[in-house]
Amino acid sequence: MQHSVRYVVMFAAAVCVVCSIFVASAAVLLKDRQEENRLLDRQSKVLAVAGLLKQGQAMTAEEVKATYAKYIKPQVITLKTGEPAEGVDPSTFDQRKAQGDPANSIVAPANDAQVARLPNQAFVYLLQEEGETEALILPVEGKGLWSTLYGFLALEKDARTIKGITFYQHGETPGLGGEVENPSWVALWPGRKAFDEQWEPKIAVKKGPAGPPEKDPYHVDGLSGSTLTSRGVTHLLHFWLGEHGFGPYLENYRQEKGIQ
Repeated sequence: MQHSVRYVVMFAAAVCVVCSIFVASAAVLLKDRQEENRLLDRQSKVLAVAGLLKQGQAMTAEEVKATYAKYIKPQVITLKTGEPAEGVDPSTFDQRKAQGDPANSIVAPANDAQVARLPNQAFVYLLQEEGETEALILPVEGKGLWSTLYGFLALEKDARTIKGITFYQHGETPGLGGEVENPSWVALWPGRKAFDEQWEPKIAVKKGPAGPPEKDPYHVDGLSGSTLTSRGVTHLLHFWLGEHGFGPYLENYRQEKGIQ
């Protein structure tokens, strides 16, 4: 039996309405869970770059939360001055959202990392044991070949030696630029030096192999077949370690700790 065009259109419209209601309801009902999962993922990445979550180690959600609460102290700073941001709650601050909001961000100066906007405030994370800061963890981002890479860089308490690095979001080519996630490559970073003796950002991903940290402290092996992604990692680190990124904060930290 054939149906009229009017019947078919009305039936299709009804199906669309029902599906729309279902999708919208699911989005609303799952919003809190999605936010919790995003927070848990961020905490896991911070623990990993701090050396508190080893490659392949399984942690329950409760273990991640407990370890993070015990060892990690998140702070929100004013990026321009490096001073703590007053009246900003780290538990509710959304740096990515602030960066995209013209009321809470500025246009970034021209830079090789192709960072378009800078949030007025930004996160830093302190790895603390018995009240003493053992490492500084900084969120970093910048363009690779195909995408923006998002990650964390951890510095030892001397603010110069790299403790670790991790990239948790990108769209680089698997097997090429996507090797920024390869544990073998990530393992090459600890012990390298982020700054030279004049506190200028110096760390770089070179073309080809680098020597061990004690002989070649300012270089890391290039990603085979992915020169532009390698170059992008260098550019984003130099940007966020420099004057327009976390440079003012790191300078304040060195003065407070008496680091020359």
